[in-house]
Amino acid sequence: MASRNSAKLTTISRIGQRRQVVIPKRAFEALQLREGDFVEVTVEHGRLALQPKRLVDVGDILTESEAAKVREGETQLKSGRSRPWRTVRHELER
Repeated sequence: MASRNSAKLTTISRIGQRRQVVIPKRAFEALQLREGDFVEVTVEHGRLALQPKRLVDVGDILTESEAAKVREGETQLKSGRSRPWRTVRHELER
């Protein structure tokens, strides 16, 4: 998800039969949400807050060079060419 706009946006929504709340289009777009995204729900001091969340920690995301090495390794495995783990580990540590 890209950076969020910090400008205040106030809208009104209705709670449906199954406790569902529709996020108004302006708010949805301002947060750059997509269908299937996750949100954290917090209740504190009589307020309900929704915050977009990722299920993957930022530290778990591969860099471009790490991702390229993983793709290269997958290609080698699929073609039957593999290398010893110590060699791969040495390359990842660089």
